[in-house]
Order: sequence, then structure tokens, then C-alpha cells
Amino acid sequence: MSDLEPHPEASRCESSGRPGPRTEFFPAREVPLGGVRGVTVFRTLPQRDLPTVGAWCFLDNFGSGSEANPDGHDIEPHPHIGLQTVTWPLDGRIRHRDSVGSDVEIWPGQLNIMTSGHGIAHSEYRVPGHLSGHGLQLWVALPGESRDITPHFEQHRDLPEFTIAELHGIVLIGELGGVTSPAAAYTPIVGADLKVAAGGDVSLPLDPGFEHAVLVIAGALRVDDTVVEPGSLFYLGSDRDAIRLHDTTGAHLLLLGGEPFGEDLVMWWNFVARSHEEIEQARNDWERHDVARFADIAGHTPEQRIPAPPLPGLHLKPRKRRCGVPHQ
Repeated sequence: MSDLEPHPEASRCESSGRPGPRTEFFPAREVPLGGVRGVTVFRTLPQRDLPTVGAWCFLDNFGSGSEANPDGHDIEPHPHIGLQTVTWPLDGRIRHRDSVGSDVEIWPGQLNIMTSGHGIAHSEYRVPGHLSGHGLQLWVALPGESRDITPHFEQHRDLPEFTIAELHGIVLIGELGGVTSPAAAYTPIVGADLKVAAGGDVSLPLDPGFEHAVLVIAGALRVDDTVVEPGSLFYLGSDRDAIRLHDTTGAHLLLLGGEPFGEDLVMWWNFVARSHEEIEQARNDWERHDVARFADIAGHTPEQRIPAPPLPGLHLKPRKRRCGVPHQ
């Protein structure tokens, strides 16, 4: 999965410290994937006033297809720089191929992380006989000292799990519930898939130095005193040592967190950078087929590469984010 549409700016909170506890909803917006007929994703990151949660800078909830494209979709080769793509399928199967030689199928319960560093290209195709499925794709912004590292790919089929009362968790990246994921992380960060049993009432310990957010995938629950349903990202801010999860029907959710990301970011198309010039150089390298930066993907022809959109007629720059609403 990819962003496949330009977004001209990204931003960072004006405060250099932690935002403090918050209770704020950020609704999902429907975004058509450019060049992929009939496919729409529901995007909750980035937002104008919330570009990142820790180093998490992108979150798409994608489905199995649509009336126009019922069997799902194929996404042709496209590039990334300066980020990690984190793919967490909930059903269906996807074939991932990339320019470092990876060729794998992604199954539910398996985590794929592709670290783009200086530059990588990949494609995502349906597996014959299977829908492309429902799942989440996220991006993690690489910090300045790691953003040009050598690109690489990892797949984790056995992730650590934990149980607290009626809560069952799978830790995708980072540490939670006393267990630590083997997935590579370049900033202090956490991501976890959580399920709360019907009737559950659980206190989940958190790192108070992290900011956190919750996306409900299915069901509904109360997070402390707030009802949270699917469709919006619920931002919790920082300085919480625990949250209480109350449920009556059974809920499935994603928890994201991390140390507030202290670097200004410029995001455009599939690139995360620090300046307009970095974005422009990456775009030019992709368009001129610079194989030193974006190598060819085995099994694809050059004609299949998705062309980069034109740069907007302005100088791309970070924009300061609003730091949220007071805790209520």
C-alpha cells in the first residue's frame, strides 16, 4: 500500500516538550488511491493538526475491494524514502516484492516492515485465488541519523503476545505488556493489536513519556470516560501511566505510541524528508530511473513503474501543528 497522492506539507507540534494528556478525535477521510481503479482507503494520519504520533506519520485502513473492483487491487512499483512501511493484514493475502530482492506473501498475523532509508521501490499484488484483504498500513518516520540508511526488509511471523485480564495483545513494534517485538525500531515507539473480550474492564499500563493514540477497528469501547467507535483516531496525548478499557460487546483496536518526534518533516507523495530539495531530488531520481537509488524489482518491467505526480507550484515546507485541546 502506498500514499499515491501528493500532500504538500507535514508539520510538528510547536512545543518541544510532551503535549500532556488529551482527549481529541481525528476523523478518517476517504482517499482514492491514484491510478488504482475503484480503491479507496480510510486515512487517519497524517492530519493537519496531528501529523505524527511519536514517529508514526501515516495510517491507512484499507479494504478488500469495491463494487468497481471487487477482488481487490494491485499496486505497481513505486518508491519510498525516509520511512518504514508497516503492513498489518487482518484478512486476505498480499504479495510484496521490492528492489532489495524480497518476494513474499503477507498473511494475517504476520508483520512486514520495509525500511526505505535512502531509497527503495516495491509493489503489492493480489494473490491468485485470494482477495487482497483488509488491513492496516502505517509509516514510521526515520530520525535524521537513520533516514539515509541502507534499505532492507523484514517479515515477522511470530510476534510476542500478552494477556492482562480480558485483554489480549500482540506487540507489532516496541514494548508493551512486558513483551518486546523483534521488529527493528529507530526511535522509541510502540504499536500493538489489542482485543478486549465482551464485558472486559482492563487497565493497560503505558509509558508516560510517550504520546499515544487508539484506532478502533471493530466494536466499540470506552477509553477511560470516552466512548470510542470505529472511524476516528482517538488521540490521548502523553503523561498517562495507564488507560482503562471498558467493553460490553468485544472490541478490536490498534494502539500507537512513541516519544514525541522532535524533527520537522516534509511529506509528499511517498516520501518523508526534511526539505523541499530532498523531495525534489528523490522525485527526479525516480523519474529518471536512477537504479543506484531505486533498483528494479524482479518480475516487473520499467513501464509498470508508477510515475511521480508533478510537484506543486510552491516550496514545500513543514508547518507547525496545533498541540491539541485541553484534557477533559
